[in-house]
Amino acid sequence: MAQRTWLITGSNRGFGRIIAERLLERGDRVAATARDTTSLKDLQTRFGDALWTAELDLTDTAGIRRAVEAAFTDLSRIDVVISNAGYGLFGAAEELTDDQIEHQLGTNLIGPIQLLRAVVPHFREQGGGRFIQVSTYGGQATNPGASLYHASKWGVEGFMEGNARDLAPFDIGVTIVEPGSAATGFRVGGSRLPEPMSAYDGTPAAMSRGIQNPALPSVSDPEKVAAAIIASVGVTPAPLRLVTGSDSQRYIRDALRERLADVESQEASAAATDLTPAP
Repeated sequence: MAQRTWLITGSNRGFGRIIAERLLERGDRVAATARDTTSLKDLQTRFGDALWTAELDLTDTAGIRRAVEAAFTDLSRIDVVISNAGYGLFGAAEELTDDQIEHQLGTNLIGPIQLLRAVVPHFREQGGGRFIQVSTYGGQATNPGASLYHASKWGVEGFMEGNARDLAPFDIGVTIVEPGSAATGFRVGGSRLPEPMSAYDGTPAAMSRGIQNPALPSVSDPEKVAAAIIASVGVTPAPLRLVTGSDSQRYIRDALRERLADVESQEASAAATDLTPAP
């Protein structure tokens, strides 16, 4: 297997950490970024120069450009970029503060947009590459009390799907990963909650208040999900979506069926608004 070089955001925990470690173990090079790279020191000790690190906050657009430029300069070539950094903001929209809304969209939506924009010129110059966006089944299905999180993920999926078509002529593949529940620490360490409003007590939106309960069950094995993400790079052409977890597949399938039924039921009424053909 030819050695590859990968850039991974949010590599200090969750899927990002697992993927980085597995890649280093098999002999690949990894450019690992995180807001705090302290937790990567053990990997630096074990793998030395095979690991390149940089601190990066995805809400800092200038910082994204600096980090990407430095990584490509220092490593000469990067074959795969995994946009993994992100978190969940849960609660009714009315409960959220303006700062919380801006930070959620800045991290989960604007950050990946700017990351791809910074990477693409380098991919084009080197003749191709693979961009992997870690999303969630919540990029196509919705749950109560997660409207802003869904907004960020539906938005990033639309952006990445559009770019899959735009970038294909340059041999740049784009894949959207849609995991289900997995014990990665996302719920406890990667989710945030606003100050609750009593008006939402007992409503569907209040279900999200229990998201940080460590006793909530998970369906997917994080190691298997990480392996599937790594393996997807060997598939040509790049799969547009990679669904992991039976719960994710079920939620997405049911949501798509519901939306399709709604659209199909309006075939006649939609056509009724067309221009009347000239006689």
